[in-house]
Amino acid sequence: MELGSHIKEHRKELGLSQDDLAERIYVSRQTISNWECGRTYPDVQSLLLLSNVFGVTVDSLIKGDVETMAQVMDAAVKKYNNLSTVAVVSAAAFLLLGIWGAFQYEWGWGEHTIPTVVFALASLFVMLIAFANLERLKKQHDLATYREVLAFSRGEHVDRDTPAGQHAREMKPWKKGVINSLKIILGAAVGGAIGIGIDMLIKMLA
Repeated sequence: MELGSHIKEHRKELGLSQDDLAERIYVSRQTISNWECGRTYPDVQSLLLLSNVFGVTVDSLIKGDVETMAQVMDAAVKKYNNLSTVAVVSAAAFLLLGIWGAFQYEWGWGEHTIPTVVFALASLFVMLIAFANLERLKKQHDLATYREVLAFSRGEHVDRDTPAGQHAREMKPWKKGVINSLKIILGAAVGGAIGIGIDMLIKMLA
């Protein structure tokens, strides 16, 4: 895979750091690093921006890597969609098993609730692993907004040059951590509210 080495060579010829190049083509420094190491490939828009910055043609950048690029991107899209499916199915399974376990508990089934709890926890574990891998893929392919994720999952052009995308990329890491933590807390609160509602409904029907 020659594209990564071409990007690195042209970048160094211009005396640009990875941060400098990332700023010019609206991606993160980590994305530039991934391209240069051959872990991921730039999309069409990024290739056009790279060719403009370097003053070369797109053909000279990619040369014999076209077919490989297509295969890598197709594989990445399939992997993302498969992980999304696993995340959604496992989340639904966790919710349904949680509801079923609540009914079992209220009905006094005792030890019969243990398998349900085990399967619910297993579903939760699978869901967390799937989400962790999705986040890793988002970072590798520099996907910062929901619109970018949606376009990537459909195999479409990812437009990173948007106000929302630039704002997300300029956000400090600690701010992203706070926002993600708040999302987790909110999700837990919603889940707890659903659990309380189900418990109240069970007691009303009992």
